[in-house]
Amino acid sequence: MDKIVAALQLVAGFGILNVWILRSGKPTPFRGGNARNLREEFAAYGLPFWFFCLVGVLKVGLALTLIAAVWIQGIAQPAAMVLGLLMAGALVMHFKVKDKLPKAMPAAGMLILCAAIALMSPGTLGT
Repeated sequence: MDKIVAALQLVAGFGILNVWILRSGKPTPFRGGNARNLREEFAAYGLPFWFFCLVGVLKVGLALTLIAAVWIQGIAQPAAMVLGLLMAGALVMHFKVKDKLPKAMPAAGMLILCAAIALMSPGTLGT
């Protein structure tokens, strides 16, 4: 089970880093509204620039925490729970701008991944 959780942590962590560092300025079919990059996506949701910055710092920090949690016990569950809340917020934003379901699938998938990590990790909720 530990290896499965570690693999999920790495997938989630590197997935978030890919979106927020490598692909933040690039268009993808999953951007909300008609946005071509992450900054435009937050604007399409009606969110201010400072919120884009805050969410970016949080997501990158949580992604790095999930990666570090492969070696450091006890930090995966809280990181996955907070990241899951952010992903739930992302889903709400997709629905707010009336995106079709495929655009919201990466956020939904990451939410499910975070829930699995939180439930399977040692800590308050796990074993």
